This record gives sequence, structure tokens and C-alpha cells, in this order.
Amino acid sequence: MAEYSRLAKGTVSSTGGMTPVKLPFVPDFVEIINYTAAATPASGGKPFIRWDANMGQGYAVYETFNATPVLTSAVTTTNGISTFYAGLALQYGARQQIIGATKADPIVFNVTAHGYQVGDVVIFEGLYQTSTTGMPQIAGMPFVITAVGDADHFTVKWNGNQSNYTALSGSPSGAYVKKVLYPFLYEPGVSFIEAITTGTTTTIVTTAPHNLVVGQEVAFRIPSSWGTTELNSLPNNIIPGSPKYGYVVTVTDARTVVVNINSTGYTAYNSNQTVASVPGLNFPQMVAVGDVNTGGWPITSTSVLYPPPTFLREGGSYSPTINGPAIQGAFVNNTSQGFIIGSTIAGAASDVLYYRAFLHDYSNP
Repeated sequence: MAEYSRLAKGTVSSTGGMTPVKLPFVPDFVEIINYTAAATPASGGKPFIRWDANMGQGYAVYETFNATPVLTSAVTTTNGISTFYAGLALQYGARQQIIGATKADPIVFNVTAHGYQVGDVVIFEGLYQTSTTGMPQIAGMPFVITAVGDADHFTVKWNGNQSNYTALSGSPSGAYVKKVLYPFLYEPGVSFIEAITTGTTTTIVTTAPHNLVVGQEVAFRIPSSWGTTELNSLPNNIIPGSPKYGYVVTVTDARTVVVNINSTGYTAYNSNQTVASVPGLNFPQMVAVGDVNTGGWPITSTSVLYPPPTFLREGGSYSPTINGPAIQGAFVNNTSQGFIIGSTIAGAASDVLYYRAFLHDYSNP
């Protein structure tokens, strides 16, 4: 039967560990060819992998090379293939105690065996060293991890080397970090602002990937204590009642864009917020605007049948959403789903993996 079955195929580069594959459905059968492992047989290489939902989450049957190397078969019950569905609200990983954090730009956090990697998005809680000192000014904002020093240290980009910030030490009570498991349920969505450079155009640096593309329209929501309130979309002093919007003219990287607003003479941006201001502190935001709230790129004579919009991630990679063709808008539905290639079978970093995924309309377990 195939009336309601879904099929997908593609290629992905292994991370060397957990490697997610986004699809417009949750599969019940997956098969993978590790082209790199097959092309160069070596002990431990796993060129062929299969998984069926009836095995259970995390299972997989695979073929592997022994020391000779000769191909043989094996089974894993952990870190094989598993499926995921992000849901309609943000989900988080386990809270982890923060041991310490540097008063520096950028800030380096000490968390024992954090398990994070570059590109993960995290949110902090607490961050008080005492009742009047610490870094609670950034608690509640999403940050992308820009560097991992070792198993116990990671970096986020924020200027903590300012007068109102104090280093953390000694595992302060209530200081935690947690991973946002599927941070981009809607794209581009809302971004939190790390820095603003004013001038004939305006450069915005965000705390996590902004997911914007050239030509998209944006608005700003900046509380007065952060400065640069002249960017705010309301009110427009020239046309009362009409919002002030800007257009993205350059995407510098995953966290930096240039918009066509002439901000010469605007108030300087101020990220040096006081600890005393934290109760009730609101964060500065850049918001995508538009009149289409779902979909991808327009269909043309040369486009693929189902072209999803893609968005720039930290490190330069582009990540597709699950959407089909339409005009790109302010909020693209990106409720992530698909399957995860676990560390037992993912191979080495940068291994080329070809996959086929199926969702059958009939199953007889």
C-alpha cells in the first residue's frame, strides 16, 4: 500500500556524534549508507545501517568491519536510530549547575560534563553571585554556544567585561543552564540583541542565529534602558500610527545582519545593565515582520518539487525547515521532526551519510 505512505531520501554530513535529520514526517523505517566507511574499509567502520520502529527507540541493525577487515553484522540497543518531534512549545534539556563564569568578552562558563557542542542554544537561570552581584542581566535570553573549550567549559558571545557584571565562582545557588532542544519552532521569528552599530546603515548582532535572509523586513523592540530606542517600530513620528520597519540588506553571518535604517546620531546601545534593574528587566529584540506566515521559496521551472526555506546556522551551515513552497514570510512554521542518527552508528565527523526514510500507511507488528 502507498496511498498515505511518505518517502524521503537525502544526504547528511555526520557530526561524529548525534546527527539529526529533519523531515516533513516522523519515519517508521530508516536505512543509511555511510559512503565514507564503505569507500575505505577499516576496523569499526559501519557502512550499512537499518532501523524499524518496532525495534524500539535507539536500536539499529548494522554491518561493520572487523579487524581483517571483513564485513559482519551487529545490533545496538542504545544510540542507534531514534525519532523526534518538537511539539508546539519550547522543550528543554536537564538543568545543569553552573560552577563559574568569567568576567570577560566573550563569557566562558564552567559546567561539569556539560555535553554541549557549538551551535547548541542554551538559556541561563539565576546567575547571581550574591544578592547584588553576578550576571543575572542575561538570564532568560537564548544564547548560541560559539565555542567549546573542553568537556567542562563553553563560550557564549556577550560582553561580560563591563562594570555591572561580576564573575561567578563556587557554584552559586540557583545558577543553572539548560539546553533548548528545538530552538527554532518558527523562523525567522524573534531575535535577542547583543550589540548594535549605528551609522548610515545599522548592524545588528544577535545572541542566537537570527535566521534572516536578504530582503526580509524587520522591526525593533528596545526598552529605554538599552538605548537606541529610535529604532523602535512604534510610534513613527513622521507618519503617526505607521510602524517603522527596516529591510535586511546584508547577512554577514548567522548572528549578524545589516538593515537599511540610517541610525546616524541615534543613542548608543547599552548592554551594561545593572543587577538592581533585573526584576522586571525586558530584553531588546529584533522581530521579523511580513504578511505570509508559512511556506518556502516560490516554485519555478528550475526549482525542486518541494523546496523548503533554509536558514543560516552558527558555523556557516544552512538548515532546512519542513515547509513547502510559498513566499517567505515573517514566521515560518518549523516544528522540527525527523530522526536522529546516534553516536554508536554515526561514524566519524564529516562522514558522508546517504539515507532513505519511510512512513508506511500500513504496519502489521
